[in-house]
Amino acid sequence: MKHWHETAEILGRVKDLAGGGVRAAMATVVRISGSAYRRPGAKFLVAEDGSTAGGVSGGCLEADVRAVALEIARDGAPRLLHYDTGSDEETLWGLGLGCEGAVDVFVQPASGELVSGAAARILESIAAAAPFAVCTVVEGDGAGRSLVLAGGKLSGATGSPELDRAAAERAARLLETGDSQLDQVDGRQVFTDVLRPPPALVIFGAGDDARPLAALAAQAGFEVTVVDHRRAFLTAERFPPPARLVLRRAEDGLDGLTFGRRHFAVVQTHALQHDRDWLRALLAQPLAYLGLLGPRARKDQILRQLGTPEPERLFAPVGLDLAADGPEQVAVSIVAEMLAVNAGREPSHLRSKRGGIHDG
Repeated sequence: MKHWHETAEILGRVKDLAGGGVRAAMATVVRISGSAYRRPGAKFLVAEDGSTAGGVSGGCLEADVRAVALEIARDGAPRLLHYDTGSDEETLWGLGLGCEGAVDVFVQPASGELVSGAAARILESIAAAAPFAVCTVVEGDGAGRSLVLAGGKLSGATGSPELDRAAAERAARLLETGDSQLDQVDGRQVFTDVLRPPPALVIFGAGDDARPLAALAAQAGFEVTVVDHRRAFLTAERFPPPARLVLRRAEDGLDGLTFGRRHFAVVQTHALQHDRDWLRALLAQPLAYLGLLGPRARKDQILRQLGTPEPERLFAPVGLDLAADGPEQVAVSIVAEMLAVNAGREPSHLRSKRGGIHDG
């Protein structure tokens, strides 16, 4: 989810730096094993003035990657780095972090072909808000060259027609699963970075408790829309951009609001009639998640009035059982539940999980 926004932010920054004649390098996580803080596709930009954006870990690796990136920004030679974050303090690079995982990071100059080729095509694809994949050679001849597969069309070149075809076929398969992955393709190491538009959250009700929910959901990577019939509640001061604000009454229906299987909705108007009317309209939509704020008895009352059984995708009372107290904690419980649903995970404690943190 954050992958989409982070990529847009960093490549926009790459374009600005190049336009100002500032050299920089971009690091991308291309493979993880065991426990790792970031997933493949996470990016970290380092400019020659020392400024940075993004990240490839929780702070464990950034200092070392930054030092390498500054060298690459100067000499222009891409490098594939390997970090073993195990507990052995005698590891080659000497950090001994004890995180019990491994991370491969590809660092490339943020100039030349990246700026004029792949970055421009990636930003165009993000603007189109449709899934796409980027295939980048990370070792050997052509390291740093990329292909972009978007809308069934391939742009860019690695310098090898055979590799282009094989990489495009691999990218098409990964687009179906949504996985970013490093593979041997036609004898080369190629990282396929799959980017999908983030899920959207529509909050019905712009009361004070919607503010922390909108803010936290946006920080987590959701595209946020807030709907309410009270104009005074729908202000940029209460819900800063990029949140979209929609003035609408429940009886007006959902005209102008589009819902699909990557849409999440939370109803929290604090008025029984409004909640019921919004729920009536939303139950017919192909949502991934529909949350209703309030106690179980209130949910049961609304469903009786609507004359409908409780659907599986209705989460009411909304949120995880965190003993939340106050709007900020309630927002945490709701966003955590939505993240679990989006990932297809049953919420549980990481301490009870076997294997790496990100293992399915």
